[in-house]
Amino acid sequence: MYKTKYVALIPAYEPGESLLELLPKLRAAGFECVVVDDGSGSAYRDIFDRAREYATVLSYEPNLGKGHALKYGLAYIAANFQDEFVIATLDSDGQHRALDALHCCRRVEENPEALVLGSRVQSAASPLRSRFGNYMTQKLFWTTTGRAVRDTQTGLRAFSSRLLPWLLDIAGERYEYEMNVLLAAARAKMPLIEVDIATIYINGNAGSHFAVIRDSWRVYKELLKFSSVSLASFCLDYTLYALFTWLGEMWHLALALAAANIMARFLSCTFNFVMNRVFVFHDKGSFWRAAGQYYLLAGIILAGNTLLLSLLVDVLLMNHYLAKLLTEISFFTTSWLVQKKIIFTKPQTAEYETKLV
Repeated sequence: MYKTKYVALIPAYEPGESLLELLPKLRAAGFECVVVDDGSGSAYRDIFDRAREYATVLSYEPNLGKGHALKYGLAYIAANFQDEFVIATLDSDGQHRALDALHCCRRVEENPEALVLGSRVQSAASPLRSRFGNYMTQKLFWTTTGRAVRDTQTGLRAFSSRLLPWLLDIAGERYEYEMNVLLAAARAKMPLIEVDIATIYINGNAGSHFAVIRDSWRVYKELLKFSSVSLASFCLDYTLYALFTWLGEMWHLALALAAANIMARFLSCTFNFVMNRVFVFHDKGSFWRAAGQYYLLAGIILAGNTLLLSLLVDVLLMNHYLAKLLTEISFFTTSWLVQKKIIFTKPQTAEYETKLV
């Protein structure tokens, strides 16, 4: 068993000399180093053999992805290091400096419950692919979680060893794992502290193994789940509302507008609750607690929705299909925030806020 203050974990797939330049700097800064060879093959054996002078090198075949390599290394660290310490993950392509990793670790020592992110400042000099990718994930992450993170794609992250069981339980084997960690942290209301680091791209980030279409889909699909379920629920609700309104008018039923809105909302809410619980949030908490909170929220929103709908149609004489659309847009944000912050959130002992430093 090892005792140390800081551990650097570096997943590496087909690394270059940059890895060998980084390791002695990390050791000089006080890090114990663990490098995971993510199935690079025999052509890279010499680099990993030379890395053993400064690091413990773990290897396996074939290539299984960055998420797998990170969890493989985290499992090794959990089993072989004792007492409480701080872990920093870094990329092997020369984008991260030992000094920046040390700064991130020191912020963890000040905030042991936090996930510290080494955040790059993008500029016109940054590769277009990197700027565009980070901009898209930044906006999608904010839209989905309500949390502002400047650099969602950074591979330099630091955290206390007490978070190891939590990190090992998060799904994802490739690039999506790092996004899943951020999503899980946001759900758990964990502090996300961003520390400015040097922005380094070598040869236009040519060393990156990120496959734009395939790996972008893996990252973005988690962010798009909530939006797709919300859109499907809205379409179902609006279609049922139109159907029930048409039937009510055809049969000359009293209170047809309110009845159509209530019936459509009950059915679409049931669909939305099940899909959010199972498909989006993977909630494993009490079904009845979540259902009770969800339908209480739905009832309150439905009451306000119906009152606003009646006002627009009966008082302002608005077309009832347009009125329905406007009321749904008005109450969407409220519904999303309450589900995210209360109903499907995992309990934590402390209340956290995102911090930018």
